[in-house]
Amino acid sequence: MFNLSGSEIVVILLLALIVLGPEKLPEAIRKFGRVYSEIRKISNGFQSEFKNAFDEPMKELRETAQLTRDAVLKPLKDEPETKKPEKAMPEVVPPPEADSDNS
Repeated sequence: MFNLSGSEIVVILLLALIVLGPEKLPEAIRKFGRVYSEIRKISNGFQSEFKNAFDEPMKELRETAQLTRDAVLKPLKDEPETKKPEKAMPEVVPPPEADSDNS
């Protein structure tokens, strides 16, 4: 949560030891631990409430998207496969009519 490294924690504890003294330091650490755990509980509770609040609309959105997808794809699946174009047949040219006037 605070992203503290080990050396930073040692420095903070040394400063707390100097400021609070050896008598009050254990109690201050206990209080800090309790406050920190309460903050984490509140944070986790907020995250779960936030997730639950958005879970139902997201579920409905997914269902709507699925229904739309099915409505679009079902006609495509039911449609017979398109026929492959047949080989082009050579164009048949009728033979020229014989002229009977040439004789």
